[in-house]
Amino acid sequence: MAEDVEKTLVLDEPMNVVFDWSDSEIPVRDALWDYYMEHNAKDTVKTEETMKPVLDMSDDEVKALAEKLLK
Repeated sequence: MAEDVEKTLVLDEPMNVVFDWSDSEIPVRDALWDYYMEHNAKDTVKTEETMKPVLDMSDDEVKALAEKLLK
């Protein structure tokens, strides 16, 4: 049985489409990755571990997280 791979579409939407306060065209996923990379001293392994739970979040949870961290 095939698993639904695209659980969270908000992660793949451009920031400026999801949020009216952003003019960035990068996907929400990349914006969060960049944020965590900066806060993890550019440690890719730490950032990957930090991002893993985000992949299982609902669209509303991802929006709230991005709003909290990136606004």
